[in-house]
Amino acid sequence: MPNASLRIAVGVALLGSASSAMAQSVQPLAAERTVDSRSKSPRAAALLREPASPMVDVISRWVADRGTLLRRYDVPWSAERRTRMREFHAGWRAQLREIDFSALGREGQLDYLLLDNRLQHELALLEREQREAAEMAPLMPFADSIAALQLARRRLETLDPALAARQLDALTREITRVRLGVERGMRDTTGAARRPTAGDSVRAITRPTAVVAFRTMNALDDVRRTLEGWQRFYAGYDPMFTWWTSAPYARADSTLRAYTRFMRETVVAIRPGQQEPIIADFIGAAGLADDLRNEMLPYGPEEMIRIAEREFAWSEAEMKRASREMGFGDDWKAALEKVKTLHVEPGRQTDLARELAHEAVAFLEARDLVTIPPLAKEVWRMEMLSPERQRVAPFFLGGEQLLVAFPTAEMSHDEKLMSLRGNNRHFSRAVVHHELIPGHHLQGFMSQRYQEHRRAFSTPFHTEGWALYWEMLLWDQGFAQSPEDRVGMLFWRMHRSARIIFSLRAHLGTMSPEEAIDFLLDRVGHERANAEAEVRRSFNGTYPPLYQVAYMLGGLQFRALHAELVQPGRMTNRDFHDAILQGGPMPVELVRARLMGLPLPRDYRAGWRFADR
Repeated sequence: MPNASLRIAVGVALLGSASSAMAQSVQPLAAERTVDSRSKSPRAAALLREPASPMVDVISRWVADRGTLLRRYDVPWSAERRTRMREFHAGWRAQLREIDFSALGREGQLDYLLLDNRLQHELALLEREQREAAEMAPLMPFADSIAALQLARRRLETLDPALAARQLDALTREITRVRLGVERGMRDTTGAARRPTAGDSVRAITRPTAVVAFRTMNALDDVRRTLEGWQRFYAGYDPMFTWWTSAPYARADSTLRAYTRFMRETVVAIRPGQQEPIIADFIGAAGLADDLRNEMLPYGPEEMIRIAEREFAWSEAEMKRASREMGFGDDWKAALEKVKTLHVEPGRQTDLARELAHEAVAFLEARDLVTIPPLAKEVWRMEMLSPERQRVAPFFLGGEQLLVAFPTAEMSHDEKLMSLRGNNRHFSRAVVHHELIPGHHLQGFMSQRYQEHRRAFSTPFHTEGWALYWEMLLWDQGFAQSPEDRVGMLFWRMHRSARIIFSLRAHLGTMSPEEAIDFLLDRVGHERANAEAEVRRSFNGTYPPLYQVAYMLGGLQFRALHAELVQPGRMTNRDFHDAILQGGPMPVELVRARLMGLPLPRDYRAGWRFADR
């Protein structure tokens, strides 16, 4: 827990920056200032930016301390780790309250709010994890025994090899007992399960839901790796450990692997060689409320669904307009089918990606929309997505590397055709700039060079919202050169609206993953394989629950802010975009407060209803 060290860090930082703390301002914030009194040229001045926030070192220390503790308490799902991290985050919150908020200056106050908001969310996530762990406990009660072995090792306790052998032997018996209980619980559905008899300690365990079983299946892999790491530490080094535990460990490991395989193949029903079913661990209305508070969004799930439906209706109307220009009347799905055929030959997608990337940069620079450092244009690279990754990411991915999705030789014939159609020229033209410049690559490039400490507060509403906002702005700027280009851009707009609808409805329990796939097929016009991949990546636990919502809503936030600052002439496009990039990632509501000089009270609450009309 932080104590005097945090107060010292803040005190030193305040002394070092007191003379330059930013005053409250109602003027829009321009791009970051530089300190030119210590340099003889603008180029040198750019290297001497003066930190505006006294909280930089405090946040860096929190990030470092958190990482250290997670490495020390390295047993996933363990009560000990939850307890220690709860103490850690609660302790930091208590110490933050001792800071003189008024003395921090605006950038420091902003960092204070970001850190406090993150701490609150970390505590909420620990409560969520505890509920999920309780659901899994009947299926893996032996996990506590394995955690105890690892935690004792981390405490550097002297090991008793004979005792360790007995513990491993008991572990094998416990895993076997639990598996028998699960088997009996599964037979309960047919009335065939028997109750324990005299001398029989095995009691039927109620058959878990698919969600809990799937979560347990994955947690068992973590448990096995923990046991494996514990054994590897001693084996061979301590001869008595090796003598006592070689056979008991082999039996425990084999039994645990067999139980994990049973959970996967029998309980979850994933047969060898089969693709995993889409089993989503939904968080419900209460979980959504926690996550929305963290993202500083004043809208509820049903309100956001209505916003998405409104945006979808706009896109559909524009689709019909483009369809009529293409000669298909109001049958925009026929126009979409035509656009899907306009793809390059196999092996030529990388050439198209290069062409589209250069085209986007030229368009931006010709209109002076944003500063693009020469190094950012120089260093991005291109790689291909494997067939396996394309099953969950069927389109371009980006950042410093542009990852290209296109058919490979290993794919089936149907997979090749769907990949060709889903990555056609006009869909791709709307995606490459999203992934590279001015989207994720430029965003990541700048976040590594300005306000780097704020990367701890990255949010998809800022990250994905920024890239989606540029799709909207480039539409307004006339980037689409033909009705086919407009169809390509509108497909993605409709897709992002659909993501809000199906993901929120799924978390609220009113839409299944299968219904979400059908929704993407019927309403957006996806290829089936691509629709399945989209739903799979939305619900497989790789991304946070609100991630798919963040594209469109984050884009609407930046768009609304642009309407407040650029359209009335208070900032130029370049100044506006540079100020956002140089401010670092954060909830977009705080981007607005920063750029507009709005008050930042210590108990800041979200209230910007950016999508109201």
